[in-house]
Order: sequence, then structure tokens, then C-alpha cells
Amino acid sequence: MVQQDGRPGAAASVDPDAVRGRVDVVRRQVAEASGGRAVTIVAVTKGFGPDAVAAARSAGIDDVGESYAQELAAKASALEVGAGVALRWHYLGAMQRRKVRDLAPLVRVWQSVDRDAAGEEIARHAPGATVLVQVNVTGAAGRNGCSWEEAPGLVERMRRLSLDVGGLMCVAGRDDPRTEFRRLARLGRDLETAELSMGMTGDLVAAVQEGSTIVRVGRALFGERPVPAAGGRRR
Repeated sequence: MVQQDGRPGAAASVDPDAVRGRVDVVRRQVAEASGGRAVTIVAVTKGFGPDAVAAARSAGIDDVGESYAQELAAKASALEVGAGVALRWHYLGAMQRRKVRDLAPLVRVWQSVDRDAAGEEIARHAPGATVLVQVNVTGAAGRNGCSWEEAPGLVERMRRLSLDVGGLMCVAGRDDPRTEFRRLARLGRDLETAELSMGMTGDLVAAVQEGSTIVRVGRALFGERPVPAAGGRRR
């Protein structure tokens, strides 16, 4: 396992039976909040080793999210998982040219596209790939995501690149996430996009109730990570 600065680091291990039980709990929460509507659970394995991915798969979760390119590549290599198998890798982190090039053979859904350069690089190395446009729904400085005002234009430009713009993604604030989720859902309807990646461990029920079709869950499935990512919310 590698830390976010690229240095080797110890990965936390998981108990497959415990993960299976937690998956069942999350599924029940999602089912109750959605009223039976289909919602994809993405297991965020940041900070954990390949055994976390294997545990999620054994519990029936085939969508796995990573925020750091080196972690994703290392786990994919350890599991001998490529783009042609059932497992679907979601990239959740900041976009850099080298990262896109290296991850293009593995990633199925790019969830954090927030500027033209990122989309252009994805289109170059993974033509027709599925992307989500990330919106900074809080407006806070330093957060990833385009502004509310920039989102419609960015979605249109990604479509012109022949990318499959699946929908929108956000990381809500802690104060009023439901209002932010509701606004993003309204924007998604206006832009005629199908997917809304909203909600993490702490706010997944509110997100699903407000229309999320994808939730990104780490802590609720695997427990606390040994070293949280600096500057980011725990998924």
C-alpha cells in the first residue's frame, strides 16, 4: 500500500464477515431511503489493502472507488483485475495528466471531472469513457469541483468530446447537505443526466432520499481508516 504522498505505508486489514454484515446494513438503509429505486453502492477502500476489495466483492459489491491513483493501480495489480472483468473501478480523486494516462486501462467511471483539461485527457486515453462532472456544491474555496454556474457548460463540452457524461457528483458540506443534494438533483434533471453520485457514510440516507443513484461508502463498510486523508472528508 502507498500513502497519499507516494511513500509506502501499512494498509489496514478487514474482517470479511464483518464487511458482509455491514454491507447488509447499508443495503437496508439504501433500500428504505430509496423506496426500492436502484442505487449503486461504491465501496471506497482508501487506506485499506486488496483484502478490502476482495471482501466487498464477496459481499456482492462490484463497484470500488479510490481517491489515489497509486492505491488503485496497486490493488488492481494485486488482484489481477482489469477493465474487462465484473469489478468496476471508480476514480474519485483529483485529475492529473499522468494519472489519467496510467489509470485509463482500469477505470470504468471517472467521478471527479471538474475542468476541461481533465475531460480532454480522459477522451484522449479512454475514448467514450463514462464521466461524472463534480460540482463544488458548498462554494468553499479549495474544494474540488466546478461552480454551479460552470457546470452546464462543462457538461456540454464533455459531451462534445464524445464522453459518456453519466451525471453529476458532489461532496456535500456538513451544515446543510440535504439542501445541496436537492439542488444538485434539480440541476441533473435540467441537464438530462441519469446519475447523481451524492452521499457518503455520514449522509447517505439524506442523499438517497433526495435522489442519489450512487453512494460512496468507506467507513460504514470497513471501519475507521488508520490515517485519514489530509484535508478531505471520510467517505
